[in-house]
Amino acid sequence: MSDDLWPPHVTGDRAHATGDRGSSPVEFVLVGALLTVLTLSVIQLGLGLYVRNVVHDAAVEGAHVAALADTDRAEGVQRTRLLISRAVGSAFATDVRARESTALGTATVEITVRTTLPLIGLIGVPSGLEVTGRAPVERLAEEH
Repeated sequence: MSDDLWPPHVTGDRAHATGDRGSSPVEFVLVGALLTVLTLSVIQLGLGLYVRNVVHDAAVEGAHVAALADTDRAEGVQRTRLLISRAVGSAFATDVRARESTALGTATVEITVRTTLPLIGLIGVPSGLEVTGRAPVERLAEEH
């Protein structure tokens, strides 16, 4: 056997393939990290939407309670705080306000909630999320 034939002569794409040796674990780690970040981002988006929906629904229900003929605005605020506290925690129910307004010529009650916008878990921007719930004020008909 002649010396110029051993090791076998490698040409073309196969010559570069030997330089990729050991890259599979690195690729696995990089792709795995990217997929993990993507998955956690989607979960965080879902959590943020959940908090927003809970706070909005609580504000709407609180406005409906406050708009009843035999209740006052404070009862609507209390109901809103209770619903938010039970669903996502009392830290999200600290800034709840009620006021009377008009919409399309009808008296309404507005419950406004300012709360934390969750960015990492439930930690986030204080007062970064503001939602308002409205309901028409109920009036008892006057008898003649």
